[in-house]
Amino acid sequence: MNALGQSEAFAKPVKVVVKEQNVDPGCGLDGPDVLRRRAQYGQNQLRVNEKKSAFIILAHQFKGVIVWLLVFAAAVSFYYRDIAEGIAIVVVLAINTAIGFFTELRAARSMEALARISEFTTRVRRSGKVISVDAHELVPGDIVLLEAGDMVTADLRLIQASNLYSDESILTGESVPVVKQVEPVSPNSIIGDRSSMAFKGTAVTQGTGEGIVTTIGMATELGRINHLVQTAESAASPLETGLDHLGHRLVRLTLVLAVLVIGAGIVRGHEIAAMIQTGVALAVAAVPEGLPVVATLCLARGMWRMAEHNAVISNLSSVETLGATTVILTDKTGTLTENRMAVVRYLTSGADVNVDGHDERVQFETGAGKRDPQTDPHLSTVLRIGALCNSASLGQGTQKQLGDPMEVALLRVARHAGRSHVTLVETYKEVREYAFEQKTKMMATVHQDSDRDDENNGFFYAIKGAPEAVLGVCKNVLGNDGEQALDGTTRAQWQERSRAAASEGLRLLALAFKRADREDAAPYENLTLAGIVCLRDPLRADVGEAIAAAQAAGVRVVMLTGDHADTAAAIAREAGLGREGKLTVMEGSDLDEFETEETDASLRHRILSADVFARVAPETKLKLTALYQQNGHIVAMTGDGVNDAPALKQADIGIAMGQRGTEVAREAADMVLKDDSVGTIIAAMRQGRVIFDNIRKFVVYLMSCNVSEVLIVGLAVGAGLPMPLLPLQILFLNLVTDVFPAFALGFGSGDEHIMRQPPRKPTEQILDRGRWLLIGVLGGAITMTVLTAFWLALHWLMLPIEMAVTVAFLTLALAQLWNVFNVRVPGGGLLVNEVTRNVWVWGAIGLCIGMIAMVFWLPALSDILKLPNPGLLGFLLAFGSSIGPLAIGQMFLRFGPKCWL
Repeated sequence: MNALGQSEAFAKPVKVVVKEQNVDPGCGLDGPDVLRRRAQYGQNQLRVNEKKSAFIILAHQFKGVIVWLLVFAAAVSFYYRDIAEGIAIVVVLAINTAIGFFTELRAARSMEALARISEFTTRVRRSGKVISVDAHELVPGDIVLLEAGDMVTADLRLIQASNLYSDESILTGESVPVVKQVEPVSPNSIIGDRSSMAFKGTAVTQGTGEGIVTTIGMATELGRINHLVQTAESAASPLETGLDHLGHRLVRLTLVLAVLVIGAGIVRGHEIAAMIQTGVALAVAAVPEGLPVVATLCLARGMWRMAEHNAVISNLSSVETLGATTVILTDKTGTLTENRMAVVRYLTSGADVNVDGHDERVQFETGAGKRDPQTDPHLSTVLRIGALCNSASLGQGTQKQLGDPMEVALLRVARHAGRSHVTLVETYKEVREYAFEQKTKMMATVHQDSDRDDENNGFFYAIKGAPEAVLGVCKNVLGNDGEQALDGTTRAQWQERSRAAASEGLRLLALAFKRADREDAAPYENLTLAGIVCLRDPLRADVGEAIAAAQAAGVRVVMLTGDHADTAAAIAREAGLGREGKLTVMEGSDLDEFETEETDASLRHRILSADVFARVAPETKLKLTALYQQNGHIVAMTGDGVNDAPALKQADIGIAMGQRGTEVAREAADMVLKDDSVGTIIAAMRQGRVIFDNIRKFVVYLMSCNVSEVLIVGLAVGAGLPMPLLPLQILFLNLVTDVFPAFALGFGSGDEHIMRQPPRKPTEQILDRGRWLLIGVLGGAITMTVLTAFWLALHWLMLPIEMAVTVAFLTLALAQLWNVFNVRVPGGGLLVNEVTRNVWVWGAIGLCIGMIAMVFWLPALSDILKLPNPGLLGFLLAFGSSIGPLAIGQMFLRFGPKCWL
């Protein structure tokens, strides 16, 4: 949809662009020409991806290897007519699928949000008449008319601009509207410096103008971002990768064990059918059926808890991913800052007056103490000039504030100081305005001067503008003793103060005045400098504390912004970015040759060591995100604008602002902050770490229980003993004594010092070597205890095989319940630790004991499970034997190698 030769229209003179478009700006295109161009270039629309259907979301729930192993086990059970066993496995699968499906039903709608930008009408000149057309009907060559409040609906090369300003923050991240003009700019200019263009999706904040449509639809800058969002790839979460790795290992383990046991049984003369059923029993024993359910519920509960703390998660795996984050790439405007301008300082002859606080709590202070604008004539004058020389509006009631953000800030601070614009214009009635012009870089308003003591009220001229421009026309300066001559030395001092303030990343406006007897006197002659006002987009109140908490947790925070380097660096220093007091800043121009795959080692090191990236384009943010990922980082990206959407989608977890953020950013993200608070990210990060630690605990617990079941069945078959456990009994244990304690472990509140520890390595598996060792020790202890109890029931108590199986079943069930206390942190107390303090664990144990008791209270259930009553001695043997694994586990935690649970 790009008009021929218009790829760099911003760098070409207006006459050249008009000629290339073959259009007369005074008449515009005619009807036939519009139809011809629409047939050639198409509609002015953004491409929208198809919605992710409910079927695809449902299919996603069956990606895990463990799930398919359970499907196979259910199929084999039904084949051998073990209906109860097959139904039980199907119920497990159904519960897991339902939880995952309904929790993840909300899919990304990024492209729909982008497409809504085209749902506007636009004023165009066609056939010599100004008409309104739907935005999607624009074609290259159309002449578009702009005025304050308009949404730009295509990329335009400006041909007229009168005091025209555009808010481009969604594309560039700059919080201040950009002044527009018609002269060509450098072909190497980045988006934020292309002042001769108006871009699709941006808003006109003031002034009027006209432009020629150069690109539409997907060829616009907004369309290019649309394409980046579509092509950005979301990587699998660390938890998904870890569970998939664990699932593959379990499949291999299950197949090896099944083949060995079936082969050993056949060699010993057992029937093939019986051995296949035994193999199914091993599969059931080896696979922790409760793992998918418990992991899903644990993540879902984490999602709900985060939502209670203003962090809305769009998919389950993102809950844990945030806890694994090693670097946070954050936008500046609207994320670290409030996305509004505020007055922070006045430079006056006597001193620098700092403005502290906001809203109704504004205070004016100098090194000598507080200044009261009611009694300080100098401070009162600068406040009055800023409020009078102003075309913005704060609005009343439900009305929104209108105008340039810097002018709005001047009105706001004046109002809080008792100098509201409404009151001032009643006293100083405005009679004339000289609008801001690029040529003079100043604005002036003329008012009836009520301060004059003579009978003929004169006129008060209020002027504001660029410091260098205003200083150039001032003859005097307002001092403590009134107006004084502005000599060369004093002028140089003011220029130096101005440069020093600008180097801090502050936006500056000089304020001046004069009095005259006529309202039509030259506005910019013989002025008196009152002072210079310094403004900036203030840092959000919670940012410093949040960044300090992230750094204490071993997580780097890096700023990515389209704003200027000085402004970005000033905010970064205030926020506490950098290391050991040093701040490294790189600009977009430093990254012109940057390619993710081909970056040399030196440039790669510089990039990965930088704390701030300024003047970066959306595609550069995307490349930087990918570079961090390629270097082993788990990346969280925060942002609020359309320009952040591609990187939000590319990151391991994208985080968007819920209040100030664009819908595009919210829909591309994995997490949305309802309160826009960076502190919420840290709280969510802690929750993610706690969840992963809890998942590790219940995986160790589940696997040690399942290893014991595999060893019990395998060793019994290998030794030629009767089967001590039946498949349905194992499945019952896996769904009762495994799931509820594991789920209780997933509800743990976590270590209170968890955010003082560095993030785990991205390559670190859920089960490392130490945890596999612990699984082996605990599983072996349970196996030894159960087989011993089974042998004692057969040869000491002389119980029938069926009752001996009951003793083995009870011993295993109770030993697995007590095993939950073996997954505490090795350094924790024996009786008081994070497991014993978890009330959910005690509730789960009580529930499981009740369900086990029901097996013997309900004859129908005991008949299905084939568990006859073993008598009092059998119960006592089972209970006494079940204590053994608990004692062995506690000794291992005390004296064995640490496993860092």
